Amino acid sequence: MGLSIRGVSKLSTAENSNYNYTPQQLPVSNDEVEIDLVEVFYLLWANILKIILCLVLGAGVAFAYSFFLITPKYQATAKMYIINASKNSVVDISDLNISSALRADYQQLILSRPLLEDVIEELNLEYTPKQLAEMISVSNPSDTRIIAVTATSFSPQEAADLANELVTQAKIYLPEIMKSEEPSVYESALVPTVKSSPSYSRNTMIGGLLGALLYCAFLLVRYFMNDTLMTSDDVFKYIGIQPLAVIPEGNLGEFNKIKKKKKTGGNK
Repeated sequence: MGLSIRGVSKLSTAENSNYNYTPQQLPVSNDEVEIDLVEVFYLLWANILKIILCLVLGAGVAFAYSFFLITPKYQATAKMYIINASKNSVVDISDLNISSALRADYQQLILSRPLLEDVIEELNLEYTPKQLAEMISVSNPSDTRIIAVTATSFSPQEAADLANELVTQAKIYLPEIMKSEEPSVYESALVPTVKSSPSYSRNTMIGGLLGALLYCAFLLVRYFMNDTLMTSDDVFKYIGIQPLAVIPEGNLGEFNKIKKKKKTGGNK
């Protein structure tokens, strides 16, 4: 139920000139925005059920989108070990240092166009080298001489075939280019049985939080855009003048009907 402000105190021109406002009575400047955090809290608390509903709806929409509209992807990884034995297959400290320096070169050369073209030809793929490169990631665990080649595909079998063929071609191609010992493939890729994406739990959580945040943002925008004076305290707070009386608005019953009848008779 709203409140109508009636009988706001007015001062004559002479009285206005002699009236001294206290700091609490001064109107709020148009250039300042005052945010009452307590009011914001109660605003959100009053709508907590709607916020929870939006959270549930957002989570449901995100889960349904992830489950029905996103095609799952699978990842398979094959691993190589880089070593450089230059003295009758005996590895010393200098060989280990050279092998460590080769890691960055291996990461770049595995994604080179000639090597990718050989993979496409061997597996009879319809991808371009650029498309295939986007499906491959090459990583090097910190402080190791291990190169991990990961292939991502909508087909679990294709993901495993890509990773294995890449390291196979790398053993042939890279020693010829770098004039070094061929890397050792110590772990072949297996056909994955679990999808790598999408993550239903993560997407559901993000969707729920997004739904709740959007509704909270809507409430706050509507709250800050509403400049209606609802109570006498609002008049004193924003204008600096204390109303003389406050008349509550409500249903006046038969009085409203009589008033409508008079207006109708007058129009005739």
